Amino acid sequence: MDEQRHQAYLDLTEELLRCDSTRAPEILRARREFVDTGWVEWLEQAAIRQEEQGNLQGANQIYNLRDYAAILVSLETVKITAPFWNELWQAILQSNCNSQVIEPLLKANLDKLTDAFAQILPSLAANLFSTIPSEGWTAIAGLFVNFSNLMFHFPLGSRASNLEIAIAGYNIALDIFTQAELPQQWAIVENSLGAAYNNRLRGERAENLEQAIAYYQNALQVYTQDSFPEEWAMLQNNLGTAYSSRILGDQGQNLEQAILCHQNSEQVYTEDDYPVDWARAQHNLGIAYRGRIQGEPDANLEQAIACFRSSLLVRTRSALPTEWADTQKNLGVVYCDRQQGNKARNLERAINYLQNALQVYTQTEFPEKWAQTQKNLGVVYWQRLEGEKAENIERAIACYQNALQVYTKAEFPETWAETQNALAAAWRQRILGERHQNLEQAINCCQEALQVRTQAAFPMYHAETQLNLGLTYRDMQQLYLAYSAFVAAVETVEFLRSEIISGDIAKRKLAEEWHQLYINIVEVCLELAVNEPQYLSKAITYVERSKTRQLVELVLSRDNHSIFPPDIASQLQQLQDEINQGQQCIQSGTSANSTVLAQKLQKLRQQRNTLQDSYLAVGSRFDLAPFLASLDDRTAVIEWFIADGQIFTFVVTPNTGSSSAPNSETEANSFLCVEENQQRITVWRSTPEDLQDLANWLEAYLKDYYQDKDCWRTQLMPRLEELARNLHLDRLLSQLPQECNQLILIPHRFLHILPLHALPVFDTTLIDRFSRGIRYAPSCQLLQLAQTRQRPNFKHLFAIQNPTDDLTYAAIEVKAIKDKFEIATVFQQLAATKAAISNSLLQSIHCVHFACHGIFDLVSPLDSALQLADGPLTLAEILNLDLQQARLVTLSACETGLTDPSSLSDEYIGLPSGFLYAGTPSVVSSLWTVDDLSTSFLMLQFYYNLRNGSSVGAALNQAQLWLRDVTKMELQKWVIQIKLPLPPAVKIALHRRLHQLQDDSKPFCDAFHWAGFCAVGV
Repeated sequence: MDEQRHQAYLDLTEELLRCDSTRAPEILRARREFVDTGWVEWLEQAAIRQEEQGNLQGANQIYNLRDYAAILVSLETVKITAPFWNELWQAILQSNCNSQVIEPLLKANLDKLTDAFAQILPSLAANLFSTIPSEGWTAIAGLFVNFSNLMFHFPLGSRASNLEIAIAGYNIALDIFTQAELPQQWAIVENSLGAAYNNRLRGERAENLEQAIAYYQNALQVYTQDSFPEEWAMLQNNLGTAYSSRILGDQGQNLEQAILCHQNSEQVYTEDDYPVDWARAQHNLGIAYRGRIQGEPDANLEQAIACFRSSLLVRTRSALPTEWADTQKNLGVVYCDRQQGNKARNLERAINYLQNALQVYTQTEFPEKWAQTQKNLGVVYWQRLEGEKAENIERAIACYQNALQVYTKAEFPETWAETQNALAAAWRQRILGERHQNLEQAINCCQEALQVRTQAAFPMYHAETQLNLGLTYRDMQQLYLAYSAFVAAVETVEFLRSEIISGDIAKRKLAEEWHQLYINIVEVCLELAVNEPQYLSKAITYVERSKTRQLVELVLSRDNHSIFPPDIASQLQQLQDEINQGQQCIQSGTSANSTVLAQKLQKLRQQRNTLQDSYLAVGSRFDLAPFLASLDDRTAVIEWFIADGQIFTFVVTPNTGSSSAPNSETEANSFLCVEENQQRITVWRSTPEDLQDLANWLEAYLKDYYQDKDCWRTQLMPRLEELARNLHLDRLLSQLPQECNQLILIPHRFLHILPLHALPVFDTTLIDRFSRGIRYAPSCQLLQLAQTRQRPNFKHLFAIQNPTDDLTYAAIEVKAIKDKFEIATVFQQLAATKAAISNSLLQSIHCVHFACHGIFDLVSPLDSALQLADGPLTLAEILNLDLQQARLVTLSACETGLTDPSSLSDEYIGLPSGFLYAGTPSVVSSLWTVDDLSTSFLMLQFYYNLRNGSSVGAALNQAQLWLRDVTKMELQKWVIQIKLPLPPAVKIALHRRLHQLQDDSKPFCDAFHWAGFCAVGV
């Protein structure tokens, strides 16, 4: 709306509100040109603003004026439209709604086919029915259905208005075609309304789809498979289409429902009997498989391709040109996403398919389809690998601009915004032209898109565009603006993770997708920190918010009733329920005033967060200051963050001033430092070469571990020395004051699977330097959370002992450990089943000990498991355990501490995270396939140290150092001293294993024996 007309609306409104009511008609006649739908919309927004400002009386006055204005506009529309309607209805009546007669009339009156016409059509119909005897109403209703069908398919004018007119016509017919009296006609119209709402452009898309599904399901009440198989199959196909597009509910389940519906339709629509309908079902199945979340993504795309190709057996260009073009377009989209085969060749095939579609989808005859295909072509050209990159980007920009000729903000707001966002990315990457101007164009496109992609209405898309905007500002070196855009994106992404119900798989995929966002905001913070050191603490804060966010939220949800008092837990649940309901209203378009509701939701979230934070060390946002305050003056923290091109290592130490200064100017440039309260935060930045060296090291380490265990074991210590050099551990430790005697390590990505505590440094190892021990944490947030779990009791042991009956020393290990507890519940061998691990028992346990086999599943981490007598206890099942009284869980098994080294999101998905989630504050786990004998000795010494008052981390480290350094003679004395219950056969085997060694030899000095376990948590 231009400023001049806006002012005219304001002047007219103010004059009407001030004047005597008798003068209103005179004023309106004088300003008739401003009495239009634009003024009605302007009044709606003005009333909302008055409500927001608390002026309810003023808002009500404007609402009343809006209603009056709407009546005037409707009357004016009737006056203008009445002659056209009379001519149109006569043509419909005389030709029995023949499209060859009606379409030329519609084409000559495109300016009359408006939303206003749709709004007055019911009153026009009512006048019409009043002049006709009731016995003729059925025939007239049928003509309205035919007219609505024609408007549904009419390609000219406003597609959005055409659909509104069709919906109005169908609803008129429904007043006559009732389910009780004319069930088949009623079902036909219900199906037609479903199709109209499925395609509707006005209103909220989510609500339109819900309406479509409801109409289709209504029709199925009449069209059952037994009585009307063809109609039933048609409705199944239509329902599948709606479920494929559905926004509300779980997206994965929606797509599974869509696939089921299309498969149902093929029970009737066989290729031989109904080739056209079968081809349509195949085509729609392809669409569902293309978007499918469950199953393997590559397999889903291949299935989609197979379905589309099958449909082309019938959908030929000569026989069904528009259907052929639609399938060609969809094949183009799938080949753009396809991962199997050669990527460059896939993109060329995508271009070919889309250009085929454009042979039929011309701008004149199929403007919307043409625009959609142009947009898809833009995406493919933007990704294209063949040809000149600069020329491909130019073609992408041209395609997006073509699409925007049809996709206007008024007619297609969501798609317009999507295209603007894609165009912004293309301008940002543009090679030709002046760089600054290209970036300005990109910024303008992002800002345009954000007018529609608001956080309240389209939160995920809002975050996507904010990220795009931030990247563009960063390219322009406008770092403060980049930071602001990234902050807005992070806020939205984290809101999505906690409040959008999409299922655990979707949440993990979301974390992977937005990993780049966190990298960028951390990097921008560090760039700003060069001149403004306070941004260094912001950087580490966003590092924390990138790590294990999902797990923290899961633990918070799980721990509500143990961390919060019952009344607070109840309040928090009520607040969250209200937030979820309000957000759904905004997204579905069912809110009477979305602006006011969005403001209310913001207040509710603030209330929830404040309430959480007042009872919890870590709330809905990570705050660095309380974490720093929780550290004592002899504890240091080293936290890693692996970005795309370098490694950032944050070192948090007491601010004693005793750390070493950099040795050179180059080294000084690698460090940034800031003082926060009583702590000192230093960040070390690696070179790209350091990261590449680390990646090469990891590849060799994992290759040997999974393919050649003997070589891996032989090379373990030399490799750990190399790892220490790659991580520049000596430089990092130089930042620690001499007084530090406890170290907390917070790895990132693949560093989680490595024994960092055993790294050689300064002619010793890391654990030798810290008398109070080294412990690990997935993140500062989880460490804070674990600290809230006060578990003073340590009397009751629960143990799983050798369920597979092939661990010689497991029985000895458990027997010796259980003597250190007042109560011991032990399940041995065949009794160690999944049924034995019941929450009713675990709720009272203080220590849980698993002496069994374990395995980490790289392909599917949630299938990582501990092996019991009757099958695996998987991570997915562990997440459902109740360990609210457990102080410690010990996993005396193989590979129990591994996580996915390829994970970008670093959700720390592994067995330790599962037990942390289940309620324990401490987990001891292993990083590789451990030795049965040395593990048993390590565990016995660990529990001995624990019982003597050491913390979990210190007790484990002391046990590891003891195992590493113990001699053969000392070990033999120790076995006698602790009265280790060795059966005769085991005594003989142990004697054979040790007797050839010298008395002063150290049988377990190899890091393979002592370094494989780590303490996670507090």
